Amino acid sequence: MMAQAGISAEKVRLKIHRQRNAQSPATVDEFEIPFREKLNVISALMEIRKNPITTDGRTVEPPAWEAACLEEVCGSCTMNINGLVRQACTALIESVGELDGNTYFVELEPMRKFALVKDLMVDRSRMFDNLVKVKAWVPIDGSYDLGMASAQDDHIRQFRYELSRCMSCGCCLEACPQVNESSPFVGPAAIGQAMLFNLHPVGSALSDQRMEFLTGEEGITGCGNAQNCVKVCPKGVPLTRAIAQLNLDTTKYKIKKWIGLVK
Repeated sequence: MMAQAGISAEKVRLKIHRQRNAQSPATVDEFEIPFREKLNVISALMEIRKNPITTDGRTVEPPAWEAACLEEVCGSCTMNINGLVRQACTALIESVGELDGNTYFVELEPMRKFALVKDLMVDRSRMFDNLVKVKAWVPIDGSYDLGMASAQDDHIRQFRYELSRCMSCGCCLEACPQVNESSPFVGPAAIGQAMLFNLHPVGSALSDQRMEFLTGEEGITGCGNAQNCVKVCPKGVPLTRAIAQLNLDTTKYKIKKWIGLVK
């Protein structure tokens, strides 16, 4: 919450969940740094790295995290901040911290739906593997003169643009209750990208292959319509709209396949 009137925040205390690797025991280290306005979580981690001494006086290895663009474009700094998954680069301490007296308290945890690398770093390979499964690309092998692109309805163009904003950050998978160890569900990000390329004039050439995958056990039926994905998406990607449309499209595909119109 924001600082209260008449109260001047002076410190930030960060509680960081840590593991050297996936096989190591989990530990928690707490650090304290001076507060300054517009301090984001990445900057706070950088301050800790300069002098990694815990609040109980131990000198430890600096916490490990991942970051690249620092502009909420690359998606690499995703983590759980005070229980909510989001980008650390745009998480301002005064917005995400819990203010108690003159100190902001912030708890950092890695995403749990991805394989742990170290501390706050995870391996998002499962998300990129899922993009391969739905063939999230335009099938052009080489360079050809394809002529003018076909005209497209402006509403579809706008929908495609919104879907294309996905940066594969992993927030939607982390928040989705259907993405878990007991379910093969591919997750909302891959479904959104399948919709994007099905709407592409050239990408639609692979739509039947995408539909075949999405009607399988990893596909659209795994969605429980919790709608957590759109709540946490930092780019406002219309994932539930894509899922609803693909529910209709996969039903049509199965009917066409049943009557022999699709081989």
